[in-house]
Amino acid sequence: MPRSGSRASRRPPYTVGAALLLLLTGCAAAGTAPGPGGAAPGPAAVRTGAHAPTGSTGAHAPTGAAGPGAAAARGPAAPTAPREIRMLGQTVRSAIPAESRQALVVTGNSPDSSEATAVLYTRDDPAVGWQPAAGPWPAHNALYGWTDEHRVNDLRTPIGVYGLTAAGGLLEAPGTELPYVQSPAFTVSGEGFDGESLEGSFDYVIAIDYNRVPGASPLDPTRPLGEEQGGGIWLHVDHGGPTQGCISLPAERMEELLRILDPAKLPVIVMGDGAALAR
Repeated sequence: MPRSGSRASRRPPYTVGAALLLLLTGCAAAGTAPGPGGAAPGPAAVRTGAHAPTGSTGAHAPTGAAGPGAAAARGPAAPTAPREIRMLGQTVRSAIPAESRQALVVTGNSPDSSEATAVLYTRDDPAVGWQPAAGPWPAHNALYGWTDEHRVNDLRTPIGVYGLTAAGGLLEAPGTELPYVQSPAFTVSGEGFDGESLEGSFDYVIAIDYNRVPGASPLDPTRPLGEEQGGGIWLHVDHGGPTQGCISLPAERMEELLRILDPAKLPVIVMGDGAALAR
């Protein structure tokens, strides 16, 4: 169908297979799209984050020969501070658990945009700090952008820092250390907001621990914060348009991410528009 710049003219929310009709999910309309389980945001959850600038070392020593006591007089060089994720502000950085060594940072183009960019960072050596490991990748988020106070069916993606503790999909796992549930319940059909096919969107999913039980199947409908705060927020395969609350990535990027994420490294997702992440 022809696309329109007006949101009001876009198609209604997703429709899905019958197996998913009983689940409420942020990625699909209430009662229509499969809804992942609900786990409380937990200690990592925050409503606002990029790494701080790398610390600088001391001033360069003067050129030329120096007497034996010169180095002693200057003292040891100041250590270089561990690298931070530059686009994240102090509030968001402090929400990333100290033990986490993998962080997928999803930065929205603006508070009301449904387009974003994802970069995976790793922190294998705390003394060195965060390093980009994969990306940047194109991504989509909810139709109306982002929110600090997510509510069911508001068509916005919750801002914050959340764990990534379980995965699943219609297809067999491509190789992942995350707990993975393969099920026909991940079948989805219908059209997205721009008239694009939703088929294959849930071939691979990673549950985002917003209002769900961490580690439970993405299909678990439990909502510890209550149904009114929504849930079923996933990372899933991109279908070429806005989501109802989830983050979507191209299929090959989802496969890559599933292979890289390691539960032993306590992976998290840091997501929001640029201004929110800079808090």
